[in-house]
Amino acid sequence: MMRQVIYRKYRPQTFAEVVGQEHVVSTLTNAIALGRVGHAYLFAGSRGTGKTTLARILAKTVNCANVSGISAGKSADTLSIRRSLGEGGPHKSVEPCNKCLSCQEFSKGVALDLVEIDAASNRGIDEIRELREGIRFAPAKAKYKAYIIDEAHQLTKEAFNALLKTLEEPPAHAIFVLATTEVERMPATILSRVQRFDFKKFTVPQIETRLSTLTKAEGVKIEAAALRTVAAAGEGSLRDAERTLEQVIAFSESPITLAHVESILGRVNIEKITGFVDLLSAHNLAGAVHNLHELSDAGINLHEFTKGLIQHLRRAMVLAASPQLKAALSTSLTDEEFAAVHAHANAFPINQLTRVIDRFIRAENELRRSPLPLLPLELAVVQLLLPGDQPRHQA
Repeated sequence: MMRQVIYRKYRPQTFAEVVGQEHVVSTLTNAIALGRVGHAYLFAGSRGTGKTTLARILAKTVNCANVSGISAGKSADTLSIRRSLGEGGPHKSVEPCNKCLSCQEFSKGVALDLVEIDAASNRGIDEIRELREGIRFAPAKAKYKAYIIDEAHQLTKEAFNALLKTLEEPPAHAIFVLATTEVERMPATILSRVQRFDFKKFTVPQIETRLSTLTKAEGVKIEAAALRTVAAAGEGSLRDAERTLEQVIAFSESPITLAHVESILGRVNIEKITGFVDLLSAHNLAGAVHNLHELSDAGINLHEFTKGLIQHLRRAMVLAASPQLKAALSTSLTDEEFAAVHAHANAFPINQLTRVIDRFIRAENELRRSPLPLLPLELAVVQLLLPGDQPRHQA
């Protein structure tokens, strides 16, 4: 039997398990407790921030036979009135029981009244017309039919127009959740008929905490620096970070080291980057050019080296420009990485940092089409460090 991947195996099944989106969870659980669940929601945010996961939990909870946080024997309408009058106090934590038949079917994704549409591959008017035909019928087993439309921005104009008619006059038994990574592409007519929630990217500490929990559950030992590097590689996407962790576990022996992670990610060791930047800050032209040749001879991927170099210099520039970001940077980097960023933020005048970053961005673009792999980087170093020579900016 094929092994279940980590991000699916440990997908949150309750509101309490969802991290990083407290503002969304709080609003949704209050709506459920007060009997004020909307008919249409829009979950907007970057990939891997929990939009589809939370949509599924919402659908499961409103259909749960034993949902917690709502007093037994009270209808949603009665509860809503009592709370509006200030009676009954704050509601308990609203959660699906995950034990009733409805919860089990929704958790497994086999509920007849859960309809998930991937708009990336089913974006035409025919699919939406089929949805409109089906929505007229009452739920097969549950209280509500839940429609989750992922990547909703990819629907065609005709499909949006057809969906709009349904959202204008939705049946009482239907709940829509539209998820999108590009909210700016959603028509204003649709936006005006949904409750919008913006999902935040995860911070590195939030991802790191989550990954630490998963490695313990899997019985995997991993160095702290390696774990933080995996968390940072997710770039705010918990799902991406979990997939990277899966890859690292599959290809590395426990305990997993930073070297293992860097090898799998194709990242260049921070020592190589900081050593090169030290030569730039010392205006050591001969040493910097020689260092580039050493890196090339050692088989270092020059694209990855240049990307890592730009990222490092950008962090130094940000820290120099805004020292109050020191705490945020320190929690997203290993101790060694942050120490290097801090040192180089003080080693360069900020205007020089911007020049250096700009020149290496151009060099990275030129690497793709250069007949000589090292030439763009050599030119960048010579133009930056040759006395009296200033880099020329393209029009």
